[in-house]
Amino acid sequence: MKNKSVDWKILLGLFISLIFLYLAFRKVDFREMGAAFSRANYWYLLPIIVILFLSHWLRAFRWKYFLAPIGHIKTGPLFSALIIGYMANTFVPAHLGDILRAFVIGRKNTVSSSAVFGTVVVERIVDVFSLLILMALTIIIFPFPDWIRKSGYITFAVIMIFSILLLLMKKYRHQGLSIMNKVLRFLPEGLNIRINSIIHSFLDGIVPLKSWKHYIIVFIVTILMWGCYALIFNLAFLAFDFVELYSLPWYASIVLLVITTISIAVPSSPGYVGTYHYLCQIGLVEFFNVQSDAALSFAFLAHGINMIPMFIAGLIFVSREGLSIKSLNKKPTFE
Repeated sequence: MKNKSVDWKILLGLFISLIFLYLAFRKVDFREMGAAFSRANYWYLLPIIVILFLSHWLRAFRWKYFLAPIGHIKTGPLFSALIIGYMANTFVPAHLGDILRAFVIGRKNTVSSSAVFGTVVVERIVDVFSLLILMALTIIIFPFPDWIRKSGYITFAVIMIFSILLLLMKKYRHQGLSIMNKVLRFLPEGLNIRINSIIHSFLDGIVPLKSWKHYIIVFIVTILMWGCYALIFNLAFLAFDFVELYSLPWYASIVLLVITTISIAVPSSPGYVGTYHYLCQIGLVEFFNVQSDAALSFAFLAHGINMIPMFIAGLIFVSREGLSIKSLNKKPTFE
């Protein structure tokens, strides 16, 4: 992706990441960080990685039901595309890996990549609402500070507005496209036709699930996914012996899950570098009195667990799909 719009996004993301990395490291003793790493029990990494891949398989399994109204695709290819998308997010900005996984599915199946991307958008909306519900439930037992509550309110408002706009665009498709054509009338006619075709296909992916049973399955799988994410944090706490050292309560993993998920939404460099580390560190220090040095070591391990296995697995799936890293840096062509 070599256009100027991507260049400034990368530069802005790097700048934001550097700021957050400075905030994370400014009061840290590197010797204490090293000591925290040396004390960790890395045998816990084995079950953590297994559960990580299980959570992604559950996500791919759930995605199958979002896609069901537009085409039947097995969980295996969806899992492959999902991992490739996650791998791409380690070196492309702005969650462009989500666009890539839609492209990977569209190129090998009889469904439009734009329609597939529509289901990815629906999936992300469900994830945001799930996060907000989890936050609301957690507030009952843990008093989140104002900045997290305000983040939740803002996120809720933004996702509601976006969802309403999508529904209105879906219901009044022709009127919406007519307005858009007037706004974009300065573009060449061929490009306008292309944009119309992509938006039509995208809106085709914004559809209800096939049956009420599918809603139940999606609900159950979503709970299992978030359960896996929380369990990963619990095991990582055990790896660093935080439960014993700092008397962490059982809900600490859920609180940290909410905070780090917010960090992923903050614009930053590819791989969420800086934002993830700082907010994970702050969550442990401010809410559970973990030492700043140990908290940052934990943040680096948690981030690495999420990134490195996905990158390695992504390379394997890229090869199986007949793609290359060079091709992933090019803008996907949607239909």
